[in-house]
Amino acid sequence: LRSAHDRGEKYTGIDVFEGKVVNMLDKDVLEPLIVKLHALKTATEAATMILRIDDIIAASKLEEEEKKKEKEEEEEKPGTEF
Repeated sequence: LRSAHDRGEKYTGIDVFEGKVVNMLDKDVLEPLIVKLHALKTATEAATMILRIDDIIAASKLEEEEKKKEKEEEEEKPGTEF
């Protein structure tokens, strides 16, 4: 399939019923641009969501470490007794 595309055969695809690489235009199989745009948009949204979740997890870990350090520092300070 890649070699056919490299040769400029841009309508080449895989016929799943025959298991062969064929000219999809001859088979009357067309994929509208809107389908490709929707797939690209959905993939972008999914990647963005994953990155946001990753940022939230990383930030919460930093917050936990800061709280732990503050607690340790408080325990190390000499207390004032009356």
